[in-house]
Amino acid sequence: MRLTTRTNLAARLLMACAVNEGTVLRTAQIAERCNASRNHLLQVVNMLHINGFVTATRGRNGGLRLARPMAQISMGEVFRVFEAGVPFAECFDADTNTCPLVATCRLRSYIERAIEAFYHALDGVTLADLVMGNCGLIELLHMAPERVGACKPTAGDPLKI
Repeated sequence: MRLTTRTNLAARLLMACAVNEGTVLRTAQIAERCNASRNHLLQVVNMLHINGFVTATRGRNGGLRLARPMAQISMGEVFRVFEAGVPFAECFDADTNTCPLVATCRLRSYIERAIEAFYHALDGVTLADLVMGNCGLIELLHMAPERVGACKPTAGDPLKI
């Protein structure tokens, strides 16, 4: 399985907003810190805004910030927004499928279950899980570097499955 660039950028953008919680960020700032194309990032911002993950304000004093607390943003929910329309294999797209095995193939049902298990694992991961106590991430993404030294790493297993 391979995630689309948009899903990857969505995760980066949300982490940047979470690290800078309470601050309105400019798309150009996020693009620079996240090593992303501003044009691609704008498309991602639009999807995140439409789906209620970020608040986007246009204009001179505009920018982005999280639309809800980071602990209420499930990464499974985010990934579904960006990956749901991308068929995993040819047989998952009725319009373009040419596989002659589709009617009798058992592999498809196993793949469907594996994909659902993937999303289920991410449903339990919040944006807060990715950001809180992650001093390295905070150092990379914080827009006010003088405050970075206040980070205290959190103990515990990052994999809550």
